[in-house]
Amino acid sequence: MRDAARLYVRYISASMRSQMQYRASFVFQTIGQFLICGIDFVAIWALFARFGGLKGWSLPEVALFYGMVHTAFAVTDAASRGFDHFPHMVKHGEFDRMLLRPRSTAFQLAAYTLELRRVGRFGQGFAVLVYALCAVEVEITAAKLALILFAMAGSFCMFYGLLVLQATAAFWTTESLELMNTVTYGGTETGSYPLSIYHDWFRKFFTFVVPLACVNYYPALAVLDRAEPGGFVATFGWYSPAVGLAFLLVSLRVWKLGVRHYRSTGS
Repeated sequence: MRDAARLYVRYISASMRSQMQYRASFVFQTIGQFLICGIDFVAIWALFARFGGLKGWSLPEVALFYGMVHTAFAVTDAASRGFDHFPHMVKHGEFDRMLLRPRSTAFQLAAYTLELRRVGRFGQGFAVLVYALCAVEVEITAAKLALILFAMAGSFCMFYGLLVLQATAAFWTTESLELMNTVTYGGTETGSYPLSIYHDWFRKFFTFVVPLACVNYYPALAVLDRAEPGGFVATFGWYSPAVGLAFLLVSLRVWKLGVRHYRSTGS
């Protein structure tokens, strides 16, 4: 495990050095990411400025949902680009080289690159999260801060698992299934609001199929000291982020199944 960690750091260090060769480009791309993502929250602010609330939720409360999910997804998006590029590797036979190396294919794809420009998206989400923690009308204790970190770690695992499943589908389809973007990038938009505002079938999908509620909605309710109208016990949000890790582990098992069914293109 220690050897794998050192190798991962070396891979990522090489990726970071290559991206920093053009520092001006990096700075402008980072600023662009910050501003583009910031427009999303400006739209939420405009909604609350016009109507004052959203089914009993205030702007700082919604900002907590937004900040948690967007900060976590920014880290996932930066660290999972290898799985995003995987369909291209399958199509051009590049995956064959990975099979010859003495490391797991999942590890090699995880260490493929680290997109530094995603720091702009991370900074925007983190800024909204800090605003929410300062503006909500509840006491933010050390235990609640730890819960927020736990929830974002769970969100990271869940989104990473979704990207692994999207890459796994390429073993059979060759092309990436764009439908998965509705639960990855679309999931961040869904998680930006409390799930109680959506239809019942939609809430169930993002609880029992894609466990977005377990890693974002229920922990945020615990932080805000709010009851869950669906009947879940109040303490559920304190341990529900662990579902994200379980989801990632299942996704990696599915990945191994895909590797066993891989057929080279012969390129």
